[in-house]
Formats: sequence, C-alpha cells, structure tokens
Amino acid sequence: MSDVLIIGTVALDTIETPFGKVEKTLGGSATYASFAASFFSSPAVISVIGRDFPEEYIELMKKKGINLDGLKVKDKTFHWDGFYEYDMNEAKTRKTELNSLEHFKVEVPEKYRDVQYVFLANIDPEQQLETLRQVKKPKFVVLDTMNFWINHKRGSVIEVIKKVDVLLLNDGEARQLFNTVNLVNAANQALSLGPKAVIIKKGEHGALLFTKNKHFNVILWKT
Repeated sequence: MSDVLIIGTVALDTIETPFGKVEKTLGGSATYASFAASFFSSPAVISVIGRDFPEEYIELMKKKGINLDGLKVKDKTFHWDGFYEYDMNEAKTRKTELNSLEHFKVEVPEKYRDVQYVFLANIDPEQQLETLRQVKKPKFVVLDTMNFWINHKRGSVIEVIKKVDVLLLNDGEARQLFNTVNLVNAANQALSLGPKAVIIKKGEHGALLFTKNKHFNVILWKT
C-alpha cells in the first residue's frame, strides 16, 4: 500500500552543461521526488507519459518500488530542453514541449484517496488543486512550483499555497511570487497565507526554513 502520493511531471529532458550533453534522458518533478521518497516510503505517482517513453525507465521506477497505477499513457511525453552555464544554480530553457501534459487531467485512483502524505510536485497549479479535491483527509501536504506557473497562473498558485502545510520554492521564485527582494519578507507573506512552514532553496548555498516564530539556515560546505 502506497503511503506517499506524488503528482507532477514524468519527462524526457535534453540537458547541456559546460561538461556535456544528454538527449531525452529521464526527468520530471514526480520522477525525482518519487525516487527520493522510495528510500523511506512506498510512493505512488500520478502523471502522464507518451508512447515514446522508454520501457527501461518504467522498469527502473518499478524496481524502486514506485507505484505507477496512476501513470497515464497518451501520445507523446513532456519534453524540456535546456542548458546550464557555469552558474549551475540557474537552468535556462531552450524549448518546452508540453505534449500529453497539455491536456492532462488528474484522476486520483480510489485506492490512493485515503493517503496521508501528499507531495504536489511542480506541475500546473490547477491540477494540484484538483488533486487536493480528490484526496480525502491528508495529514501533511507539501507544495512545489516554478517561475512558469508564477508568471502564467499566479492566482492559482496562491490558492494552492492556502491549502498546504509546507511551501517549497527557490529564492528567485520567492522574490517573483511576492514581489520583494527580501526573502524574509517573502517567507512571511507566504506564511500569512496558511502554510506551517516555508522552505526557500538557495542552490549551492543551502536553504532557508521559515516558520511563524523561527527560521533555520542550512549552509552546504564543500571539503
């Protein structure tokens, strides 16, 4: 029985860095969240792929104990093509092909609707809201988002934030969403919407955790 429900993208990514390039490798927010969760729990994924999605990736996810009963198969897999320069904190997009994701509608299988823990990984905020309508009484909900949704569907992003326990976003997205350069101000605005905690990622510089009365700074040290 799965104990963590993850909705997000399962994708094929083309990524170039100063050190090399890969074409249509396994990517997606739900993919990597479910891999991480598989070390500690039994995750289930809700997403959509295309008929072009390699069977070897399906088998890899199954070997990790990831339940794929909520994974739909349509025409063509979501594809992101981007690159990094020497600043590896910032991804730059060349092309985004939504493909099957463009008309994806969430359908939470009945056996997942009592799940206690939900991660709304990066995907259309309207689909995140629909997921919350279909699950019954989760104990703990975490939300992630990105600049694309903040630009195009800010109102829906705000509505999802009001319904979750933890908001997760990077420093640029926090400044963009709350129209401030001050991350403490951004975190306080987010907390005022309802979450118990806000985590602001700062790439190679660590992360900031904010609650209503405290904050905690994690710094990554290289040795």
